[in-house]
Amino acid sequence: MRPVADMFRPLSRPAEMIHSSSLLVLAITAGIFVVVSALLVFVVWKFRRKGPEDDLREPPQIYGSTHIELAWTVVPILITVVLILVTSRTIGEIQNRVMPENAVQIRLVGHQWWWEIHYEKEGIVTANELHVPLSRRDGTGERPTELILESADVIHSFWVPQLAGKTDLIPNRKNRTWIEPFVTGTFFGNCAEYCGTQHANMLLRVIVEEPEDYEKWVRKMRQPAAVPHADLAAQGHKAFFANSCINCHMVDGTVAAGVFGPSLTKLMTRQTIGAGVAPLTPETLRAWVRDPQKLKTGCLMPDMKLPDSEVDSITAYLLTLK
Repeated sequence: MRPVADMFRPLSRPAEMIHSSSLLVLAITAGIFVVVSALLVFVVWKFRRKGPEDDLREPPQIYGSTHIELAWTVVPILITVVLILVTSRTIGEIQNRVMPENAVQIRLVGHQWWWEIHYEKEGIVTANELHVPLSRRDGTGERPTELILESADVIHSFWVPQLAGKTDLIPNRKNRTWIEPFVTGTFFGNCAEYCGTQHANMLLRVIVEEPEDYEKWVRKMRQPAAVPHADLAAQGHKAFFANSCINCHMVDGTVAAGVFGPSLTKLMTRQTIGAGVAPLTPETLRAWVRDPQKLKTGCLMPDMKLPDSEVDSITAYLLTLK
């Protein structure tokens, strides 16, 4: 069972602002519901049929009431104006936030059906899992994360309910949003705009870490990939670079520089495979290399029809990318 992200428990500043505005909207609409329901019940009770004589008596006809018409015109207008002002203020505060110099800057590119992630200042490329530092609420360690959102194909939508509201990723356009989480942990998101067959399996994880742990992760991601020496992994290393894998995938520090598929640099540091379609284990990794279409029908990686010996050796090599 996939974890549920609770949008009513915001754990980041933008999500908190949206949550506060939502509570006001819910309170106003709940009040309208109560008033309308009470009036409806009153009218039904007041003008109910009391006896057979009511069948012959025409109810009193009322034609126009200036006071009533003013009430049901002016009051909704005032309510609408209040909602517009509150919503505009929240949108403005989120969109116009000036990022400090120490902000983490991430370029997030949506693909069918996975997330390409670039850490602009650190020079790191990864996929499907965001690592960001904690931002302390007391002001002693504020470090927001700015997200530059792009799409490589169709319209996608970034949404991590506990950290931020929805923002679309649109081809040939850059949208921006930001998160400022104040609790460590793993937060779950997904594409919130239908983008094709595997839309439901375009999942995203945001791992919020203490600043020192985040810096350790950055240093680890910058380390070049080690050349394996174990027999099976060494064979897999040779097979990986002899096949068309390098045309689509990237492994930092090697000639593999493909851009059509997710970067495999430090692959085994991730929690899932296929943008959340399955936990990343040796078994699921082998199944993916064997035939990715069985795990994620319609994904752009075809069944390479590799012999079992090459599947085993390439899997052994990929397991060393950590």
